[in-house]
Amino acid sequence: MFGCMSSLRSRLDAATSHLPAPLAVVDLDVLEANADDVVGRAGGTPVRLASKSVRVRALLDHVLARPGWAGVMAFSLAEALWLVEEGHDDVLLGYPVVDRTALASLAASPVARAAVTLMVDDVAQARRASDALAGTEGPAVRVCLDVDASWRPGVGPFRVHLGTRRSPLHEVADVVRVARAVDALPGLAVRGLMFYEAQVAGLPDSSPAVRFVKARSVAELDRRRPAVRAAVEAELGRPLDLVNSGGSGSLATSSADPTVTEVTSGSGLYVPGLFDGYRSFEPRPSAFFALDVVRRPAPGLATLFGGGYIASGPPGHAREPRLTAPAGLRLTGTEGAGEVQTPVRLPRGTHLEVGERVWLRHAKAGELMERFDVVHLVRGSAVERSVLTYRGEGRTFG
Repeated sequence: MFGCMSSLRSRLDAATSHLPAPLAVVDLDVLEANADDVVGRAGGTPVRLASKSVRVRALLDHVLARPGWAGVMAFSLAEALWLVEEGHDDVLLGYPVVDRTALASLAASPVARAAVTLMVDDVAQARRASDALAGTEGPAVRVCLDVDASWRPGVGPFRVHLGTRRSPLHEVADVVRVARAVDALPGLAVRGLMFYEAQVAGLPDSSPAVRFVKARSVAELDRRRPAVRAAVEAELGRPLDLVNSGGSGSLATSSADPTVTEVTSGSGLYVPGLFDGYRSFEPRPSAFFALDVVRRPAPGLATLFGGGYIASGPPGHAREPRLTAPAGLRLTGTEGAGEVQTPVRLPRGTHLEVGERVWLRHAKAGELMERFDVVHLVRGSAVERSVLTYRGEGRTFG
């Protein structure tokens, strides 16, 4: 899938031999190749960078400096305000916010008001923002409506919901109703729509059933998305300048709709373990973490220090870290990835010495960086530089 395991291990071992583990690395050559691949799959549609899947400010800046990338999708208003302070001037919130302190800070900053776009799917969320803006001066705060992009086949009690549980706004009339009410609130102006088709972007397409759901979902959304945009524009009496859609796993299909003005990607840069089953593009992992062998409790077993970096989502093996190099290692069924130690089973004929290094990948992307203050950026067999993660900069946003 991503080259020779022994070669990968040799490069990463050589680059980090002077560094203590646990440690995190990003292979810059692979990250840059992935960034270019994302832009290519977007087919000329600008790509917004999802910060939750990166959580390293130096890497956000590095990717955004490359052609085809424009703007950040933040996961917290407090994070968005910080990014604006650090020079970013186009930050779209990917999620609603009810943080009154952050809303007050937004209201007090003309620069932030011009740079940040809020996300809402309920008038109650927008009303909180409008209340925070009362009595302040500055440009109106722009708002994007999060439209449910799930596929809902069937009728009546036999209708099913295929996708994540995000926005309640699915039907055209519901979106128009909320757009009208939000746009009428003091200090706010509706500028766009977001459609995140998680059942297309966030699922590996390795089974016929998933491919069927994806194809039907794409077809349904290709019909509904233009209708929603046209209806909202007619209601507001002006064009929308933002229609965001998709994720790393749906770039090609999302960008093919001329209604869409931009797509979003983030996980496609690191390519975590949950991406291993995708067939629509070649997964090339760039983010890894290393643990050292500290025990040999029995023949065929080695114990690593640390490692319990379990991904969010439904509990199960899919959320466990992936043992990557040396090849063939397996977690034990009784302990899994542990809080302080992780025992692993070795393939027949494999032997690991105390002090040897094992390389793993997180099941998801940005969550890995919440475990480390520093990430080492590797090029070839050397660390090009070491940079702070969000956590290392003292910024944790949930």
